[in-house]
Amino acid sequence: MRLLFVAIWLAALAMCGPVRAESKLVRIEGKEFIQPDGRVLHIKGINLGNWLMPEGYMFGFEVAKSPRQIYSAFERLLGAEKAADFWSQFRDRFVQEGDVKFIKSVGFNTVRVPLHYGLFMTDDGILQGPGWALLDRLVGWAHEAGLYVIPDLHAAPGGQTGINHDDGPGYPLMFYLPHDQDLTVKLWRAIAERYRSEPAILGYDLLNEPIAPYHDTSTLNPRLEPFYKRVTAAIREVDPERIVFLEGGQWASNLDMLGPPFARNLAYSYHSFWASTKRDSIQRHLNFSERYDVPLFLGETGELTDEWNRRFRELNEAHGIGWCFWTYKNLESPSTVVSINKPEGWDEVVAFVDGRRASRPDEELLDFAIREYLRGTTTYFAELRGSYVKSLGLRLSP
Repeated sequence: MRLLFVAIWLAALAMCGPVRAESKLVRIEGKEFIQPDGRVLHIKGINLGNWLMPEGYMFGFEVAKSPRQIYSAFERLLGAEKAADFWSQFRDRFVQEGDVKFIKSVGFNTVRVPLHYGLFMTDDGILQGPGWALLDRLVGWAHEAGLYVIPDLHAAPGGQTGINHDDGPGYPLMFYLPHDQDLTVKLWRAIAERYRSEPAILGYDLLNEPIAPYHDTSTLNPRLEPFYKRVTAAIREVDPERIVFLEGGQWASNLDMLGPPFARNLAYSYHSFWASTKRDSIQRHLNFSERYDVPLFLGETGELTDEWNRRFRELNEAHGIGWCFWTYKNLESPSTVVSINKPEGWDEVVAFVDGRRASRPDEELLDFAIREYLRGTTTYFAELRGSYVKSLGLRLSP
């Protein structure tokens, strides 16, 4: 009789599949993000733009737009040694532990972190760079604060978008060159292996805004999902239960090239700026979600008025869509949480960087402008935009 009981028990276990320890990770069920305690997670996030992925307009530059142009400009401005010191101080000051605690205190539950591959990997595939320690530090602070983190590959090797903010050559070469694809897969696998036991990581956003609409979309769009499958498989080898975010093509505005979910725990992300605040602007995304019973995530939006922010946020929330607004910190902007005050002399810096001024600014003025800019990137010395925070349904703590 005992042998019969054991046989039945073993058969039942086999039918139920392997017994898993209770997960500490957020998971996907239908259209919902489900927290480990079973509650639905309504993502309310902010992007940490410009920190580990510089963009020219966020410094006030109009010509030096891509990271490589920005790095080159600061070397011309300061010399190699002082430029390296500038970037070290910039990254240390731009996001500090106090920022993470502040972000949590106003009601955000998530930060999305744009990454440049060059801070994590050399062009020949060696996994090294200052980005690892900086991302480790952020994830640790987020863990302590109870905040989720979404690493987002904004600039993949070779470029996945075909515009300045992927730091490529102006064409999405990653979709053509196996070498760059291999490097991208290798980087994501390394990130996943590093954070496989970290519950603060909500998921991995594989490619930011792939395939600009003015490139060969008929050729490139069909290549997007197969590449996503390859990267996801590599991630799942080392981090099998983590959520993976898949962005649509044409700057994350088009999900048509993606089919039904090819693995568990997939979420689908779109970006939208300055759109209608009526349902028509998101209807195509709602159709996709309904067709495949999958969750949507608004990964980037904002940079307009507080009133528009409120209306567009409420539109998405009414349909169960979580969001991450762009962006946490920017230079002299009304549409950001923290606005960096422009220091005296910064206009002269911008004029030199953009080629409208032939000579470098006076040494004393230049030193002052750089010092004050770096000082201003620390949130304590910047300006908090309470109306912007309020437009997101949050509030500054008293």
